[in-house]
Amino acid sequence: MKKTPFTRRDVLKGATALTAATVFAEPLRAQAPAASAIMPALIEAAKKEGKCSFYTAMDLTLAERLGKTFEAKFPGITVRVERSGAERVFTRIAQEYGSRIHAVDVVNTSDQAHCIIWKRDGWLAPYLPEEVAQHYGKTYYDADGMHATTRVLVSPLGYNTNLVKKEDAPKSFADLLDPKWAGKMIKAHPAYSGTIMNSTFQIARDIGWDYLEKLAKQRIMQVQSATDPPKKLALGERAVMVDGAGYLVIQYKEKGDPVEIVYPAEGTPIATSPSAVFKAAPNPNAARLFQNWMHSREGQQIVVDFARQYSAHTQTVEKPGVRRLSDIKLMKEDPEGVEKTGDQIKERYTKIFRV
Repeated sequence: MKKTPFTRRDVLKGATALTAATVFAEPLRAQAPAASAIMPALIEAAKKEGKCSFYTAMDLTLAERLGKTFEAKFPGITVRVERSGAERVFTRIAQEYGSRIHAVDVVNTSDQAHCIIWKRDGWLAPYLPEEVAQHYGKTYYDADGMHATTRVLVSPLGYNTNLVKKEDAPKSFADLLDPKWAGKMIKAHPAYSGTIMNSTFQIARDIGWDYLEKLAKQRIMQVQSATDPPKKLALGERAVMVDGAGYLVIQYKEKGDPVEIVYPAEGTPIATSPSAVFKAAPNPNAARLFQNWMHSREGQQIVVDFARQYSAHTQTVEKPGVRRLSDIKLMKEDPEGVEKTGDQIKERYTKIFRV
């Protein structure tokens, strides 16, 4: 695997140089907006624009399901989905803004640290959907209304039940250091995936970089996206998943694939996945309408039902058989810590795993 050619520092250096006047004119803290309902005037204004550009790190199938459901509910507005890993989405937007290209309307990332940077640089528009204010805990949306949590993601362990007996399966991160797993594991990369960036940060903080150095000696198959390990696990290409999208393991198991999820004894890494409206959005009304609807109970129930992911909306109903988030021992998310150390994490990780 080739190392990502740009660091966060690189892409922001070029982008902010051309938008300095906007950045420095922007106050550090904007006034929190009033909560906004979906009103007829907003719908009509959005229909006149006719489209919404959605840059996202979520699975393409989920993004398209949200987009098509939105289009059916609000005829005349098309959602154009641009899907990639969170780190690639972040890099793309910075490069576009560095070239004065304002193409993104709404963004979804699996790394909340990105929103910290975009907010600081004055690129986000304050917008607080009514149902977010009513039904989301305050930890799940920005106090200034700059972003709201669209999905809550966990990155557990997993195994292929055809290749590993339940009694032999790893139950902790420490178990992965057993020589019997050498050459049998698969793992995603923090330079591509926001989920894995957060997972790597939390493991390094709580268990230590020395643990990752030992793990790297286990001849692990390295892939990019958090969605890749569950897919290859289901196919039997590897016996054990070190990290990845837990919701996909659940989906595959429900379809009858030979996979099982494991919530490690040390705690399961977590990443909240926020969405935001860009201030320079070419379709600002369509952007606000999509952001509002996506965080409504209707939009969030799609996240729960279709994708088997967790929602911060308190009125959503979780599917039977999916462990409640409150029943999982979780590691602690720290977006500020990731924002400060993201480049160092990618550099050190790439050196350790030699990818």
